[in-house]
Amino acid sequence: PAPASPPCPPRTGDTSVLAGLYGPAEAKLSKELPDRAALEVLLRPKVGLPGVLERSREQQLRQTCEAVVLGVLHPRTAVTLVLQVLSDAGSLLSCCLNAACMGLLDAGLPLSALFCGVTCTLDADGSILLDPTTRQEQEARAVLSFAIRSGDRKVLMATTKGSCSVEEMQQCLAAAQRAADTIFQFYRDSLCRRYSKD
Repeated sequence: PAPASPPCPPRTGDTSVLAGLYGPAEAKLSKELPDRAALEVLLRPKVGLPGVLERSREQQLRQTCEAVVLGVLHPRTAVTLVLQVLSDAGSLLSCCLNAACMGLLDAGLPLSALFCGVTCTLDADGSILLDPTTRQEQEARAVLSFAIRSGDRKVLMATTKGSCSVEEMQQCLAAAQRAADTIFQFYRDSLCRRYSKD
């Protein structure tokens, strides 16, 4: 099957990631799962070869996607999601999550729900900043990224770098859940533009 890509690459500020989805296709015998599709996520940096950070993020992205992809409808097949970083100016993980969801959606893969990624930072005084740049991430006391499911706003994945209290993490999560509404509306608007007959 031809690769599917979103109408335009999802952008988080000046961060841009292109998603391509291949499958469901015949799986190699070693990767075949008898009860569901085998999902593989490949994260390609802008330059160079993938390293330890990319491998770690691939696992986070795969686990998030597996939580919503209805793989049982395509047993013994393989689905490969390739995410190519075009530019990274901060909030890269959340941009990858948004690109992954849009790629799955655009390819028509059956999903139980949508999801989105939101990154926020905590400053020294405890103030929360959404969608930080690379410099803001470097200067922050803590950087938190969340994958949030549509509908019930359940957290599918969370990562933290730096130090924060449980209360501060809950405040960041609440801010991320509010921001998720805007992202889900962007998904709807993008799909309406793509599939409208006008």
